[in-house]
Amino acid sequence: MARNSWLFILSMVVLLLAGCGTRVIDGQQVDKKDKIIIKFSHVVEENTPKGLAAIRFASLVRERSKGSIEVQVFPNSQLFKDGEEFEALSRGDVQMIAPTTSKVAQLFPQWQIWDLPYLFDDLDSVHQIIDGPLGRTLLEQLRQKSMKGLAMWDNGFKQLTNNDHPITKPSDLQGLCFRIMSQGILEEQFHYFGADTLYLPFNDVYQSLEEGRAQGQENTISNIYTKNFDQVQSYLTLSQHGFMGYAVIVNEEFWNQLPSQARELLETTLAEVTLWERDIAKKLNDEQLSELQKRNKIKIYTLDSQEKRFWKEDFALVYAKFVQENGADFLNDVKQSIDLAGNR
Repeated sequence: MARNSWLFILSMVVLLLAGCGTRVIDGQQVDKKDKIIIKFSHVVEENTPKGLAAIRFASLVRERSKGSIEVQVFPNSQLFKDGEEFEALSRGDVQMIAPTTSKVAQLFPQWQIWDLPYLFDDLDSVHQIIDGPLGRTLLEQLRQKSMKGLAMWDNGFKQLTNNDHPITKPSDLQGLCFRIMSQGILEEQFHYFGADTLYLPFNDVYQSLEEGRAQGQENTISNIYTKNFDQVQSYLTLSQHGFMGYAVIVNEEFWNQLPSQARELLETTLAEVTLWERDIAKKLNDEQLSELQKRNKIKIYTLDSQEKRFWKEDFALVYAKFVQENGADFLNDVKQSIDLAGNR
């Protein structure tokens, strides 16, 4: 990793470990002998937006609870791969996870709304939808599976990489095999243009690209950079075609057994960290794109606004697939909310 990037990551770690004045739990409210342990499992590197946010959350909780609540963070699939996390949460092997919204969509189809290509023009619109009634409604759905959705984090927009040829238009996808993180809309967006797909856990992607089982993948700059995909991919298209978000989820039974003061502290701290994470996501993606350009191992093509409009038009049938599964009213409500958000 380049020296400048290491300095940037180090500065982020210093910031996230710095305490902020806020309410703490009194020692009488949570007995020290009944220390609360929360195992927080996720699948990405520590120096990613999600990884740094998880560390900051754990640090602030420890400080504000005076050590009576300990969030133990297990990054990079140390405990479970992304396809195993929901079951682990259900069993109580972990208490908190932060899967992509695409993973949640395997349980709740309406969550595929976050996967629709070019639905959002910018991250401000995404955040307003997340923070509004729609975001709260989708998080509430998780209770049907004995989970509680606490927050949504983001990692910006996804880009396309492959090792065969530059991708400048949707038809360039034809004949390639792309790794996808879940079925449904993500699968449809590639199949529609004649590409094959391969479902793989995140930590298996590098090897599949290196071995040629998949020729390409979609991901944010942060994940492309921290996983060194530019070492096994030749072309990067800055398409910004889809949002990548994470749902911060806790086992509902575990949550309900916590003292009310502990729940309040966790929710308040997580809300603060969520806003911090959004800023870090943008900074890291910008910083690490610059590092990819400096490394000069991958050829980068940027879609302009007109090209993006053409891509969105070509993805019309993908939207039709979503409507078939979730209804036109739901999609129209979301689009209306996005329009309102854009006018604020």
